[in-house]
Amino acid sequence: MPDPNGPAGESDPPRDAMPAAAPHPPADSASAEEITRAPPSAAIVPRVLIVDDDPRNLFALEEILREPGIEIVQARSGQDALREVLRQDFAVILLDVQMPEMDGYEAATLIRSRERSSRTPIIFLTAVNKDDVHVFRGYTAGAVDYVFKPFDPLILRSKVSIFVQLFRKTEQIRRRAEAERFLFEENMRMRAAQLATERELRRTSEQQAMILQSLPVDLFTMAPHDFARPLFITQSGGKRESWLGFPTDRFYEPWFWHQRTHEDDRARVLDSFRTALAEGRGSAEFRFLTGSGEWRWLLCETALRTDERGEPVEIQGMTVDVTDRKELEEQLQHARKLETVGRLTGGIAHDFNNMLAIVIGNLDLLQSNFESDPKAAKRARMALDGALRCADMTRRLLAFSRKETLNARVIELSGLVSSMTDLLRRTLGETIEVTLDVAEGVWPVNLDPTGLETTIANLAVNARDAMPDGGQLAISVENKNFDGVWFGSPAPERIVGEYVAVRVADTGTGIPPDVLARVFEPFFTTKEVGRGTGLGLSTTYGYVKQSNGHIQIESEKDVGTVVTLLLPRAEGVAASLVATPAERDAPPAETLRGRGETVLVVEDDREVRKVVAATLSEFGYQVVEAESGVAALGVLENRIDVQAVFSDVTMPGMSGPQLAEAARGRRPGLRVLLTTGYAGDVELPRGAALLRKPYRRADLATRIRALLDEPEAA
Repeated sequence: MPDPNGPAGESDPPRDAMPAAAPHPPADSASAEEITRAPPSAAIVPRVLIVDDDPRNLFALEEILREPGIEIVQARSGQDALREVLRQDFAVILLDVQMPEMDGYEAATLIRSRERSSRTPIIFLTAVNKDDVHVFRGYTAGAVDYVFKPFDPLILRSKVSIFVQLFRKTEQIRRRAEAERFLFEENMRMRAAQLATERELRRTSEQQAMILQSLPVDLFTMAPHDFARPLFITQSGGKRESWLGFPTDRFYEPWFWHQRTHEDDRARVLDSFRTALAEGRGSAEFRFLTGSGEWRWLLCETALRTDERGEPVEIQGMTVDVTDRKELEEQLQHARKLETVGRLTGGIAHDFNNMLAIVIGNLDLLQSNFESDPKAAKRARMALDGALRCADMTRRLLAFSRKETLNARVIELSGLVSSMTDLLRRTLGETIEVTLDVAEGVWPVNLDPTGLETTIANLAVNARDAMPDGGQLAISVENKNFDGVWFGSPAPERIVGEYVAVRVADTGTGIPPDVLARVFEPFFTTKEVGRGTGLGLSTTYGYVKQSNGHIQIESEKDVGTVVTLLLPRAEGVAASLVATPAERDAPPAETLRGRGETVLVVEDDREVRKVVAATLSEFGYQVVEAESGVAALGVLENRIDVQAVFSDVTMPGMSGPQLAEAARGRRPGLRVLLTTGYAGDVELPRGAALLRKPYRRADLATRIRALLDEPEAA
């Protein structure tokens, strides 16, 4: 066998190195004497078969490829293409992938199964199947190239021209060889012409070798029962050193590829070779240790070539680097896991908030009964604090699942971040230097300012924990314009548009790669028990995504961590930033008391309904109860003194919003306050208000009182 790394020798090239050509002469072949007298290309008219079920595509392709000396043949289906292939030979076939009845993959397989057309080059045309799986399926079906619609006419014409030229060259050589063999038997004087033909053949082989070297894959062949080393392997881009970091000659060493393959993957690769021997095709993905010491994921596709009797001749293979694809798959899997957790979180929110409403409501009612018993009052306060912490944890989980209700408005981000600097300095302590760099002309953004304040505070606290001996915390705000840049964790996305970037960087200990991959998972924390819930960064992730933004974390050991938030620019003029007010004291109880009004409480959960009724009764309201929307309408028919309805949103049969519309349709002046523990958005009917569960007794009394005190709409 000739050296695959050196120039072609004087002997004939291997069969697989021959350019695509029909192995049998066409029916109208000229005689040897005619071939000798005429130029080799005089009688050669390459045919190009274009196959597409859309006549517009056929017309466009013929217009692009039409030129003198080429015959264009059209086929509207895979069946028509097979009939054309049976009638005549082609220099190249352009085959659409998506066709009814018989798709391109099936048609290509049938074309390849026929000996006469088994080497005819096939170029797949597709507009949708662009991912690696379909591309490799196309190569496995016998394609030599892929062209994606809409295609560049110049590139398509160039690709087809290469195979047309190869066809002409091959046909010339075949005809010359035929004539020379004929004339050699008749007259030894044609020896010189035969040698000239051989030289032409070598030049053609070298041209094809250059084409193979320019492909973004490595091709190889192996003996059918000897997997220790390849018989032949291409040189990537014509270079002596493989893209895997070794001289190409190293791959001819026995079991060199096997030694560099990850030990967990070696058996899988060998099994793929055996599968190719048994079934004709094999495939395996494996890890390979490159010359630089880096593990790379490779995909190896193999196919068995047999002779006319069906006996195995060699295994032909293709190897391509799929490391980037594998990494993206892992990132996508991680992102889907976070989405699944988010959906689960949102699903349990309603029931959990209902239970918290019962606990908090009863504890609120009990507090007034323990004024003479300090110990019991203390215990009630502790229980209430625990329930409120549970409610806060639910809110954080809803933020992660992107189902928390946000009060978004247009704000000036630079003012909000600047107002937090002094607070952060006091919170983080004297050992941490806080710097702020706000660019001029920062664009307005549309988001919930309280959520952003919480996000920045969470990031600052995490940075403080990573700098136990002190350090620097740098916060910067600037405008960014992106045009297709990959950004984000855990799954990068292509970012296009105008954003305001908030960057929080520390000089802490950094985050290890295995931890960095999980930082957004709920309840995942590296802190000791009692120092963290594992909801800080998951809440941040959910808030940013719900605000239509993006987040990315970069970290290096002993250097620090950088968290970048991209918040989309808001259209229009920003309103003046209103400082977040401090938590106000609850209004005096006497201002919340009822004045004898009757409130209809509608709730399918009996325990929740009883707590609400007791609370409103304690505040001086007359309370009527109903366990469903239908029962509530019956109460309204018989009780004209009902002035307000307090109803749950989610109930069997008639929902709260449906009840509100039906009730106000009958009594337009009726006041309606809805409540829900559901995490999603609620579409409120006109004139209705909403109170989220769990709530405090003062919250309920305040909302009912405000609703009754509102002037009636005209």
